[in-house]
Amino acid sequence: MQEKIVFIGGPGTGKSSVLRFLKRQGFKCMPEISREVTKKAQEEGIEQLFLTDPILFSTKLLEGREQQFIDAENSNQRIVFFDRGIPSIHAYMRYFDTEFPSVFLEKSEKYKYTKVFQFLPWKEIYRSDNERYETFEQSETISKFLNEAYSELGYEIINVPFDTVRNRCNFILSHM
Repeated sequence: MQEKIVFIGGPGTGKSSVLRFLKRQGFKCMPEISREVTKKAQEEGIEQLFLTDPILFSTKLLEGREQQFIDAENSNQRIVFFDRGIPSIHAYMRYFDTEFPSVFLEKSEKYKYTKVFQFLPWKEIYRSDNERYETFEQSETISKFLNEAYSELGYEIINVPFDTVRNRCNFILSHM
C-alpha cells in the first residue's frame, strides 16, 4: 500500500526545505503549487490572486492538488510526500473568512493521506518573499487553522521538531 505523506504548516516553517532534501534522497515529492498559481497570475497582471479572487485561486489549487494525488497513485512509488494537501485549501479560506463551495470539503474527504506532519511556526527560519506575503504572526494563526482542518477530518497530526533539515527528515522517516 502506498503511503501518502502530507506536510502542513503556515508559511515559512521549513516544509519546502525538507521536501527538497527528501527529493535529493530519491523520494517522490509533490511540490507546493500555490507559488505556481501566484506567479502565473502575476504574469497576467494580478498581484495577489488569492486576495483578488480567493475562490478562483482556491479552485486552481484544488485542481492541481487533486492531480498531484492522482499522479501519486499512478506512480509505482511506495512513499510520496506532498507539500500541503487538499484540506489546506479550505483551511486557508476559513482563515480569510471566505465562504466556499462544498466541493472543497468533498474532495478533502475523497482524497485521504496516510500521515500528516505539521511544521510549526519557527521565527528563526521564517522569511518573506514575492509569493509569501504573510507575516510571522499570520503564519502562527494559519497554522492553527490548518491543524483544525486536518483534525476535523480525523487525521492524527505529528509535529515535526525544530532541528536541522536532515534531522527533521530523519524524524519523519522514522515514522514510516
